[in-house]
Amino acid sequence: MDYQLLFSTYTAVPAHARWSRQRQLHECLRSAIRSGTLGSGARLPATRTLAHDLGVSRNTVLYAYDQLATEGFVLPDRRGTVVAGAAARTALPAPAATPLRVGLSRRALAVPTRDAPETPAAFAPGVPALKEFPATLWRRLLDRAWKSLRTEQLNYAPHTGEPALREAIANHLRVARGARLDASQVFITDGTQNSLDLCAQAFADAGDKVWIESPGYLGALAAFKAAQLRPVGIVVDGEGMAPTAADWQRHPPKLIYVTPSHQYPTGSVLSLQRRLDLIANARAAQALIIEDDYDSEFRHDGPPLSCMQGLEVDAPVLYLGTFSKTMFPALRLGFVVVPAALVEPLSALLARTAPRGRAADQLALAEFMQSGQFSLHLRRMRRLYRQRRDALVAALEQQLGDVADVYGGSAGMHLALRLRNPQADDAAMSKQLLSMGVVAPALSPQAVGQRVQPWRGFLLGYAQVPVERMPELVGQLAKVVKS
Repeated sequence: MDYQLLFSTYTAVPAHARWSRQRQLHECLRSAIRSGTLGSGARLPATRTLAHDLGVSRNTVLYAYDQLATEGFVLPDRRGTVVAGAAARTALPAPAATPLRVGLSRRALAVPTRDAPETPAAFAPGVPALKEFPATLWRRLLDRAWKSLRTEQLNYAPHTGEPALREAIANHLRVARGARLDASQVFITDGTQNSLDLCAQAFADAGDKVWIESPGYLGALAAFKAAQLRPVGIVVDGEGMAPTAADWQRHPPKLIYVTPSHQYPTGSVLSLQRRLDLIANARAAQALIIEDDYDSEFRHDGPPLSCMQGLEVDAPVLYLGTFSKTMFPALRLGFVVVPAALVEPLSALLARTAPRGRAADQLALAEFMQSGQFSLHLRRMRRLYRQRRDALVAALEQQLGDVADVYGGSAGMHLALRLRNPQADDAAMSKQLLSMGVVAPALSPQAVGQRVQPWRGFLLGYAQVPVERMPELVGQLAKVVKS
């Protein structure tokens, strides 16, 4: 509480200016207590401290405190003076305020919202097995990182990110994802959503067209609409995004957003031929591909697939990665890998607009990766997620195999359950399931544009759901679907 500001504001009122300093202070404190500004249990400053801060005599403060105590507003104790609990019951009614007539902009209101709460409840998508994360080891790494920080590292961090983390990410991507890069091409962000905002603002202008898969990731759609881009939904089938020749002619894009390793939300994998075609056509159209390598670390069936960024030298690809799924969401660290030609202009832009911090988190993560613990953690999670995937698929086939089909279970942390009835009201079912404590986002609201028949069904995240609970939870889902 800034008592000097409180007192000066109160005494500036003309009706109070004629009062003595003793009365002014007493009435000011009493008004603050009755209005709730000083709540029950709040400790008032020592008399000498308050007198010094306000520029009044200590006797003035003693008088105000004694008067408040006599009236029952404060209670003295061995440590000073506190606001009495009974004082809250004398609070003055708040004066009527003129209704605020401003609100969000039309642009903000047009940003789509996600239809599932961010909660660890089954089957919330994008939530890893948080109980399995090596939290004790992570605390040790954080403690070591804080102890190693130099004084200058408490200032804003490098706008591109800590060099040690950029190097660790580059090393990991070359080995694990087949990427072609050096550390200078890696830019640290606050996660995928921040990366999407950056790409939309830095590499396109208002009114430019951006392709997005349909059904697709609503977080990407929100970033593009917030940047005033014009989203164009491109149909997704069993081999991923499927643009036609007419799409390239009628809706030439500036940006192309794709989740090739495990499409969100259908789970399909973009075939090699389509990856190569997309890169070739993007080059010809002078467009950039935003490759969101969603769930790429968790491949359950077959060998790992290389990222699009590494398929060709200097591919026109902005490669996005995050540690929210491989580590934990609250870490809020991700990265963008840009083509070599864009390193200098993007670095210059971020130097003007994006001072950064959190050096300790970045250094701890760099050590986690360089020590081999990150790879070890990924191997453990792959085994666990494969077991949970298998249990979910078995339960779905047993209880819903006659009315729905499973898509996208070969990788990642989620799969899609597509209902065979094209008229099914999956949105209404999703709301009913949510009231039962089951998070199963509907697929139909995730369609982009009106050109494509929406998928009807549910997005089911399984990473955080124990194997033994799958039959029971799928039973609740089946009960709603078949009712």
